[in-house]
Amino acid sequence: MLKFVLVVVAIGLLVYLTVRVIERRGIKPAPRRPDPRPLGPDDDPDFLWDLNKKTKKPKRQPDDPEPPSEVA
Repeated sequence: MLKFVLVVVAIGLLVYLTVRVIERRGIKPAPRRPDPRPLGPDDDPDFLWDLNKKTKKPKRQPDDPEPPSEVA
């Protein structure tokens, strides 16, 4: 019975020391990357920038007449 307890303690000590050495070296498991999620057009920064640009100021053609200026 005493031999069995010594073997269990020795294995536990070896596992403990191995884990400590691995932690000290800084070897860590690679972080799991999150699953990529599909992006809709409303999540795309380029789409939003282009949409904002289109709604704020429509493009004028060079031969378009000047809009009348308001006089206050």
